[in-house]
Amino acid sequence: MPELLLELFSEEIPARMQARAADDLKRLVTGALKDAGLQHGDARAYVTPRRLTLVVEGLPEKQPDLREEKRGPKADAPDKAIDGFLKANGITLDQCEERETGKGVFLFAVIEKRGRETRDLLPMLLFEAITGLGWQKSMKWSKNRFRWVRPLQNVLAIFDGQPLRGTLRLGRGEPAPSIAGFSSDEVMLAPEGDEFFEEHLNYCGVTTGHRFLSPVPFNVTDYDNYAAKLRAAHVILDRDERMALIADGAAKIAAEHGLTLRDDPGLLDEVTGLVEWPVVLSGRIDEAFMDVPDEVLITSMRAHQKYFSLLDADGRLAPRFVVVANTEAKDGGAAIVAGNERVLRARLSDAKFFWDQDRKAPLESRLAALDDNVFHAKLGMMAQKVERITALAGELAAFIPGCDAEAARRAAHLAKADLSTEMVYEFPELQGTMGRYYALGDGEDAAVADALAEHYSPAGPNDDCPTAPLSVAVAVADKLDTLVGFFAIDEKPTGSRDPYALRRAALGIIRLVLENGLRLPLREVFRKAYWGYNETVPDFEKTLDGGHKPKILERDLLEFFADRLKVHLREGGVRHDHVSAIFALGGEDDLMRLMARVEALSGFLATEDGGNLLAAYKRASNIVAIEEKKDSADYDGMVSADLLAEDAEKTLFGILDQSASGANAAIADEKYTAAMEAMSSLRTPVDRFFDKVTVNADDPDLRANRLRLLSRFRSTLGQIADFSLIES
Repeated sequence: MPELLLELFSEEIPARMQARAADDLKRLVTGALKDAGLQHGDARAYVTPRRLTLVVEGLPEKQPDLREEKRGPKADAPDKAIDGFLKANGITLDQCEERETGKGVFLFAVIEKRGRETRDLLPMLLFEAITGLGWQKSMKWSKNRFRWVRPLQNVLAIFDGQPLRGTLRLGRGEPAPSIAGFSSDEVMLAPEGDEFFEEHLNYCGVTTGHRFLSPVPFNVTDYDNYAAKLRAAHVILDRDERMALIADGAAKIAAEHGLTLRDDPGLLDEVTGLVEWPVVLSGRIDEAFMDVPDEVLITSMRAHQKYFSLLDADGRLAPRFVVVANTEAKDGGAAIVAGNERVLRARLSDAKFFWDQDRKAPLESRLAALDDNVFHAKLGMMAQKVERITALAGELAAFIPGCDAEAARRAAHLAKADLSTEMVYEFPELQGTMGRYYALGDGEDAAVADALAEHYSPAGPNDDCPTAPLSVAVAVADKLDTLVGFFAIDEKPTGSRDPYALRRAALGIIRLVLENGLRLPLREVFRKAYWGYNETVPDFEKTLDGGHKPKILERDLLEFFADRLKVHLREGGVRHDHVSAIFALGGEDDLMRLMARVEALSGFLATEDGGNLLAAYKRASNIVAIEEKKDSADYDGMVSADLLAEDAEKTLFGILDQSASGANAAIADEKYTAAMEAMSSLRTPVDRFFDKVTVNADDPDLRANRLRLLSRFRSTLGQIADFSLIES
């Protein structure tokens, strides 16, 4: 069956946009094919820096013919109704059939629609897909209205071995006559200001290879022919193949020098998107720069030059780097390596200068500059944040085993000092890291210095979580201060927007608490952080949007933490409804205790007793809710022992108090599994109750008492979790 091959050839597409663009192109085209009734086989998208390619196999040569029947008005309906039906369907009366339906004789229109040739449908379908691609950033060029990520130069579109007939219009006005060739630089001459002047690209069967190594255009007939000719023209179309070539080449170079390649998946992904014909080379770092911290050299090489770092046997940065060129050189790459070494010397000279300059003054002396560093217009300066987290870290020390309060305050006091250094100004991603180096140089305690480096962590789900007491104290204090401040001024995350990374901050605190086993009372520390703003930001409460007060803030933040905790636990396989069932009890702000209750609940519900009790709870709740609505009554009152007529209801009534008291005692001792076990004793009595007792008895007093007993059963189970929130 015929194959569709599409290539959009352009100037270099930014590496970070390539993968999504390839997926979007595939989605748009295959979606349009499906809407057009064109079933197909395998569809594959490829991307290089200069081309987006899509191949769709197994397309039919034409759309299927369609036969549709539509029932109209009765055969003897007024002429106006019949004429309206005929006009709406574009048919005449002799194209209709009269059929008996059992409800009378009706007119039926039989509409046969012949399928169009696929070749005729594709030009407009592809036009809409190309123009429908959404880019994070796009541009216009020349006099065009057309927007794309970079100037589009050629559109190769081949169906069943032949180029499609069609035009991608880039300008405005009426279509211009066909332009030979494939370059959008070929434009027609037209009078200045002619509103009908239009630049355009014809769909064609021509493309070109590597910009420097094989720039001569060539014809293409199908995907296999296209891929083979591209490879011969120094273009490796498959992204995974380019990535493997780079990774293997870099590892081989490292091994040749007795070194190892520093693992950097993000850089590997980016470099793969920068080259069509990867050539892996290696250069040297001047020894003069090797006394600069490894993180500085690695960051400088990675951020500016896209170089891979090599490590020695001790895990230290080796004086070599790996660079990936996008071309082959006659001298084997010697000139390329020399040029990159020359550029790197200039880059690292700047880094060394910053390193030397920053160490001329003690780190603590940098704090004065934070008076001019704005944290947020409504939340004061960075110096005030330092004051708040210094006090807060000291208070948090009481909840962190092995944490010295004075040392925690010292670490928090210095935590933001490196923000005013030259090195961090040049490389913001080194904040904290440089603070550690400068603190050690000033003779600070190693634990204090480590806290400076680690207090931004964890910055994401894959980031390591600090475990050292001082690091934990400062990390929690910093994130807590940020959360409380922005919630106080009503700058909460909304939908997909989270400009202040508050979701990340909350997840960071959750991980710090859970992974370090901290018994941290959230309400109490929320209040401490809130009053820190009152003490450091003049007229703080007057600036609050919506009149937020501490109690409202506590409620909103606890709800926010509950949502973030569900996200965090879902990734670990914990059901969100189990978390909701515990949170709904209220009053719980200790995440460790809450997690213990969730784990106990999940374990209980996984047992036969737990599953049966959940079913019984839902049955009881439904019965009570239905009868309360019908009677306009509330059956939460006391159960009368004198009205218990059946043995099954007497047994259930008697054991409810035993289960409740046993569960309450276990909860008070934080023995949540035991609390669940206390409730499991209800299984047999409640099963017998439903088997033996008629709830809706004829006697109204018996009926009301039994409904109150079911309500009592519901509230008893509700002591360990809100079972109404648990999904079956």
